[in-house]
Amino acid sequence: MFTGIVTAVGEIRESRQSGDLRCVIACPFDPAGISMGASIACSGVCLTVVDKGGVAGDAWFAVDISAESVSRTVPGRWAQGRKLNLEPALKLGEELGGHIVTGHVDGIGEIVSITPVGDSKRFVVAAPAELAPYIAAKGSITVDGVSLTVNEVEDQPSGACHFTLNIIPHTAEVTTIGQMGTGDAVNLEIDVLARYLQRMQSLKS
Repeated sequence: MFTGIVTAVGEIRESRQSGDLRCVIACPFDPAGISMGASIACSGVCLTVVDKGGVAGDAWFAVDISAESVSRTVPGRWAQGRKLNLEPALKLGEELGGHIVTGHVDGIGEIVSITPVGDSKRFVVAAPAELAPYIAAKGSITVDGVSLTVNEVEDQPSGACHFTLNIIPHTAEVTTIGQMGTGDAVNLEIDVLARYLQRMQSLKS
């Protein structure tokens, strides 16, 4: 489990296909604190550490990414040189600073517009129709691994929806979101409580 509070931005140093896709990700972590078999969320995707190395502040870890995970995430996200939001798995007793995040991507969204509002930026993101029922104003959503609060939701005639986010300067600075632009695709994970509530509601009908 994760919280959606990104602790570092990493970069894919190497990406090679050998059965599953293996990526080597450079990061500012201490390799002594990375356990083999540990889970790390990489731009919202829960992946397992299969190798590691480097030194404190200049470490790396390797992950194997299945074809299923590749197919459900932003195309090209696992290419060499791409930056990733990183978050180690939540430990028992740690502060839940964001919201409960599983690291399982539910769909892909697209940034429709970015508008400055004071020092912050207002992002409008398009979500596919299958996710629209799970997105609510003042609810939580994970965008590329970042826990964010939905400000508004506007339903579209197609069944899809547009939702707005307020990105403060700190979030833009410490995550990859600050480097994104209109038209960029993002990994989306809906709030886990909304997922179960929708499932229970569907069984009643």
